[in-house]
Amino acid sequence: MKLKNEIIQIDGIDKKILRFLMDDARKPILEIARQIGISGAAIHQRLRKLESSGLISGSKFIINPKALGYNTMAFIGIFLDKAMSNPDAVRQLKQIPEVLECHYTTGNWSIFIKILCRDNEHLMNLLNKEIQTIKGVQRTETFISLNQQIERQIKV
Repeated sequence: MKLKNEIIQIDGIDKKILRFLMDDARKPILEIARQIGISGAAIHQRLRKLESSGLISGSKFIINPKALGYNTMAFIGIFLDKAMSNPDAVRQLKQIPEVLECHYTTGNWSIFIKILCRDNEHLMNLLNKEIQTIKGVQRTETFISLNQQIERQIKV
């Protein structure tokens, strides 16, 4: 297992495998093996090594939220009354399914979250009835995303 702050070393073949799978995690291993020029068993062995190193943390399907009626993406800066409120606030934010990400930050806010709502009314209800009622939350600052222009992972 990787130690904290240890950089994982990967070679050119690992990078090729990762690029194929980052592009399409459902791509058959044997097809990747054929295109790279090594055996399927070698690909499996390398993937196991990359997983155990902590570089790969799994694969997932990506849901199109608009197909489910979620059209409003927002980012909310949360001001807490004191730093000690952070663990309790995060625990309560975890209970709100619309909260997709939660970051402990430097700067003006104590916490910065990304949420996905059906519409602006849904967003307003979440803010007023769930987020702003969390003990320790002094106030919030909301930014509605009009359009996501870049979405990517780190390049390998």
